[in-house]
Amino acid sequence: MNLAIWLVRAAKTSPENPALLRGTDLVADYREFSRRAAAIACSLQNDLGIQPGERISILSSNDTRYLELLYAIWFAGAVAVPINAKLHVREAAWIVENSDSRLLFASRKLSLEIASLLPACVDKCIEIDGDDFAKLRENDGLGEPVARAMNDTAWLFYTSGTTGRPKGVMITNGNIHAMVFSYLADIDEVYSRDAVLYAAPISHGAGLYNFQHVIKAARHVVPESAGFSPAEILGLAPKLNNVHLFAAPTMVRRLVDYAKSSGLNGEGIKTIIYGGGPMYLADIVDAVDVMGPRFCQIYGQGEAPMAITALPRHLVADRKHPRWKERLASTGTGQSCVEVRVADAQGKPLNGGETGEILVRGAAVMKGYWRNDEETANSLRDGWLWTGDLGSFDEDGFLTLKDRSKDVIISGGSNIYPREVEEVLLNHPQVHEVAVVGRPSEKWGEEVVAFIAKKPGEQPEIAELDQLCLDNIARFKRPKEYIILPELPKNNYGKILKTRLREYF
Repeated sequence: MNLAIWLVRAAKTSPENPALLRGTDLVADYREFSRRAAAIACSLQNDLGIQPGERISILSSNDTRYLELLYAIWFAGAVAVPINAKLHVREAAWIVENSDSRLLFASRKLSLEIASLLPACVDKCIEIDGDDFAKLRENDGLGEPVARAMNDTAWLFYTSGTTGRPKGVMITNGNIHAMVFSYLADIDEVYSRDAVLYAAPISHGAGLYNFQHVIKAARHVVPESAGFSPAEILGLAPKLNNVHLFAAPTMVRRLVDYAKSSGLNGEGIKTIIYGGGPMYLADIVDAVDVMGPRFCQIYGQGEAPMAITALPRHLVADRKHPRWKERLASTGTGQSCVEVRVADAQGKPLNGGETGEILVRGAAVMKGYWRNDEETANSLRDGWLWTGDLGSFDEDGFLTLKDRSKDVIISGGSNIYPREVEEVLLNHPQVHEVAVVGRPSEKWGEEVVAFIAKKPGEQPEIAELDQLCLDNIARFKRPKEYIILPELPKNNYGKILKTRLREYF
């Protein structure tokens, strides 16, 4: 089933419901939202030659036009490839090439920056905030969304891998159906009077929450800043009322700190979904104390989007259960659309209290990695997704994360894989070895630190190392500190001991 059918239905049943807003200003009602998506889809198909199943990349910060384009892509039967706008343009260009995208839609600034790096597969780059995009809306529109099967890919989500190269997760129509219905069954209700506020990137988790709100013909709000500002959110929420938003734990911390210092309590906010990394127990206790029972937690991955476990608001706010603190420190219980298992290295289920790798099976699990059979076979075994995360169940089925076996650093809700940064720094002629680890940060959750073993007789300049990173990877991945050592600690097999390096802090 084509996801755009949900928009078409909402437009027919609730045509005058406000749909797209910039701040408090109405951009389009559901009739116009659907009309624009259908018109752009017609232009994609008839004027630009896009065929069902072909990929279209989007490189833009949050914008109401982003949602128009997503639904137009699906309307035409194509595959959306949303790219994190914070990535370095070289990284973004690699994703465009790897996905074999026929078209790239980018904001004007990013369009200029990536122009010289566009791969040969791209027929055209269109500025999402330019006149050419506006002209795409002038078509009469496709009459019906192109027929698509449940196992057809709808969203190609790129997530960094341990090798340093991103992997394209093939998220199908069926995966998204399972995620949406589990959200409505296990986490929160959505009504037409509600509003989803896109303070986190639409290219990632926040964008996945659009579907629940389209189905209910609710409002979609992009703040004037197009990003995350605690003052803006807490000022806008009372004007909108019944606001939902997705936020990484560090964003929740900043929001709560601002509310506390300003004497605010989150008026107008109905639900804050937090995820993308573990949240400190003290922080979520403080959040509920300051803003009340507005919080729900999800645990998922790009490979099982937002759909592994959940901790709904009544459990986040519970203070009566004898083990409420342990439950609050967990990621909750399995969502309705999946089975969740903690297993040993052979996949054998472990008993409650034992720590092992978290495995997931069910309708929300990805089809596989785009053109990467080796990684697909490694991650999907006997129908189970091996997440790479370590955790344990308690006797009531609450899952607690223990560690991340792949050493991923989660900073401000974004995943940063050490190998990727290490490979860049190893290009410096005076660097012998590199080990990148995460250091606890009150502001970001974790921050990147690079330990460097210099070559004998050499002394790499910190400014040169920093510039090397800025020239090759996204700014948010660059180390906050470079620590130069004579040598890095190793075990008897010559493997660098990152556990020892973390003790440095």
